Amino acid sequence: MEVSPYGLEALWDQGDFVIKSVAVLLVAMSIASWYVILTKALQILRFQRAAHAAGHQFWDTTSLPEGIATLGTENPFAEVAQAGVSSMRHHAAHKGHLHDQLSVSDWVTLSLRQAIDEVSGKLQTGMAVLASVGSTAPFVGLF
Repeated sequence: MEVSPYGLEALWDQGDFVIKSVAVLLVAMSIASWYVILTKALQILRFQRAAHAAGHQFWDTTSLPEGIATLGTENPFAEVAQAGVSSMRHHAAHKGHLHDQLSVSDWVTLSLRQAIDEVSGKLQTGMAVLASVGSTAPFVGLF
């Protein structure tokens, strides 16, 4: 069987250092992209299951500590709920500080927003890799 002069094998055999390095770079960017895509897909599936559990199990409990216990440890909703509890305890225990200027509701709201931002940040890890590869891969390939 005759090898095509336009195939990948011919490209690799006849290519110089620049061609081989560009090919290796494109393969590495592809592997990194697929890694991020697959890990994010699994993470989103876990978060969807956690959201479903939070929607049903958490609100069916009789107390907040019991509700947090039903969420488990590796649950982003448990982190947010725990942040709310911690902020309430902090506000009650530290009287005479600047945060006393805020109502308990405002203090807890700020703490919950910060916890939600942290969980959202965890969800967005790896997106910079996809953005960088997506924006540079066409130009590297054309080079």
